[in-house]
Amino acid sequence: MTARRLPFMDLRLREDAADVDRAIRRVVDRGWFVLGPEVETFEKEFAAASRAGFAIGVGTGTDAIALALKGLGFGRGDEVVTTPLSAAYTALAPMMIGMRPVFADVHPDRLTLDPSAVEAAIGPRTVAIMPVHLYGQPADMDPLVAIARRHNLVVVEDCCQAHLATCGNRPVGSFGVVSAWSFYPTKNLGALGDGGAITTDDAELAARLRRLRNGGQTDRYHHLEAGHNSRLDEIQAAILSARLRHLPRWTARRREIAALYRRELVGAPLVVPPEFDAGHVYHLLPVLSDRRERYQAHLRDRGIETLIHYPVPIPRQPALATEQPAECPVADRVCSQVFSLPIHPALTDDDVRYVAGAVRDFGPA
Repeated sequence: MTARRLPFMDLRLREDAADVDRAIRRVVDRGWFVLGPEVETFEKEFAAASRAGFAIGVGTGTDAIALALKGLGFGRGDEVVTTPLSAAYTALAPMMIGMRPVFADVHPDRLTLDPSAVEAAIGPRTVAIMPVHLYGQPADMDPLVAIARRHNLVVVEDCCQAHLATCGNRPVGSFGVVSAWSFYPTKNLGALGDGGAITTDDAELAARLRRLRNGGQTDRYHHLEAGHNSRLDEIQAAILSARLRHLPRWTARRREIAALYRRELVGAPLVVPPEFDAGHVYHLLPVLSDRRERYQAHLRDRGIETLIHYPVPIPRQPALATEQPAECPVADRVCSQVFSLPIHPALTDDDVRYVAGAVRDFGPA
């Protein structure tokens, strides 16, 4: 046993504390709390950071996915092909608007949507493909885009774990017609509450999404269409603007930590999924072991907290039972083996070496 404690995540403000305090005070002093100048400013800043034409702030990343699909005109009876390995909200979001998620398995090494499995999942009701840039690793976008074009489908990107990530030097979010982002507090760019955004280069779609997030209103009390109530509030927008300035440095630090982990874990008795693209932003650092529970207990005894992302494939969630989901054996295996090591910008190199040493010290079966 050890007195040392390394929690999985540390969400306390650090070098951004003064910026965040000023942002909150600015909003409180102004007295404008919903859909005001802070949201407009953050939308412009986030669009520029993501290299998108437009950003639309919404209440959550889940709402961002649902509204993106709805904004494209999709709904009841339409199907979207997506991954079985993600937070369940990836599939719950299209279900919110009556769509059916259809699952294609993941690549065994990349852990994102496998293009070779996607084509077999496309049916007569398929309207979209929705890859997830999971753990901060970009999905294999070029073949996915090619499949979408071949079948006249729309690509909608789930970028909720991939702020500032790139795929082949091209920003994630730029491959599809529209993309969804989350600012849940644990994300690489996190609010101090919930929040999300949609990005697109389509001005007409952006205008519709701004209506849909606000009840379908064209102006106050005039509703052109049935929308949602999903608005990024002014305080969270101000906080996100303040923290966005720190995001490039935080991202660089995540990459440094991941590189150190990779060097220190050479020869360790587990699998570290390879980095397929230098644009990986390491929202999480997953590892795989068929002795996961014993491994986690071993690390816990040394004060190291680990979490599982994700223990149940989405198609095996009871909430998806009525959707008749397909078998996804690679995702089943990954979910039985995967767990995540601590990775966040507040970790020191000594912290990383301590974790890696404990990982290497795990004994034989």
